[in-house]
Amino acid sequence: MTAAAAEAIVPSFTSTTDVVAKLKTTGYLADEATATATYLADRLGKPLLVEGPAGVGKTELARAIAAATGADLVRLQCYEGIDEARALYEWNHAKQILAIQAAGQRDWDATKDDIFSEEFLLARPLLTAISRTEPTVLLIDEIDKADVDMEGLLLEILSDFAITIPEMGTVVAQRRPIVLLTSNANRELSEALKRRCLYLYIDFPDADLEREILASRVPNLPENLAAEVVRIVGVLRGLDIRKKPSVAETIDWGNTLLAMVTGTPEEHDGRVSDSLLKRTLGVVLKHRADVLTAVRELKLD
Repeated sequence: MTAAAAEAIVPSFTSTTDVVAKLKTTGYLADEATATATYLADRLGKPLLVEGPAGVGKTELARAIAAATGADLVRLQCYEGIDEARALYEWNHAKQILAIQAAGQRDWDATKDDIFSEEFLLARPLLTAISRTEPTVLLIDEIDKADVDMEGLLLEILSDFAITIPEMGTVVAQRRPIVLLTSNANRELSEALKRRCLYLYIDFPDADLEREILASRVPNLPENLAAEVVRIVGVLRGLDIRKKPSVAETIDWGNTLLAMVTGTPEEHDGRVSDSLLKRTLGVVLKHRADVLTAVRELKLD
């Protein structure tokens, strides 16, 4: 692992239309805003900060970009307390100790140079993504769950696409990865971090787009039943509940109803009975209070 003189931006998309077409081959249906933000992030070599409610396809966008461009996905899952050793790199201390013992009476300066070398370095997601020369998508997932200190750690990487290792020098990306940061907006991110990123907000899709998504992911679901699923999910999202159904849960519910309909799916009249709706609410609502609210508001008692 050596420092490079400069990094290259090698675009993967030729236009926003190309973004839409390539992402569609993976099953991801991108709207105009998503296609534009993805194209600019790729073309300009800028990180893309994607915010929105949980389950609207933020993480899936990174997977789709990787699949559509033939890139490898490197993911850093953020959580409270994540530190440099888990995000950037750490030294293999056990191996270093063995090397020191094996060195015996060797000069310390020579030994030190040996043990602080690539052989003893454990690369974590950020260093891995920066070091790769192959097409790479770096996903920094749920950055809002990490401590503020983690944002400071990212500033050098997102500004210069470089990581400084005191014992070895600075590693500069030879080929910039496409970088996506996702956030559920559980806390406000620093202006310094936002300044280094393009920004995209993904909300729950409108009914037409959600029907397209459902048709793509559950192709055997009759159109009339798919329309009813989307309608009811829209009603549920309008209720005063703790966790609104995500797109992934809409897809799960479509598969659930498809498995439970009697007769052939084509013969279904598109109506979901109150009994079936009540029995399957647990597919789309994951808190007891939300289920009780839905049963009450939809008059399913």
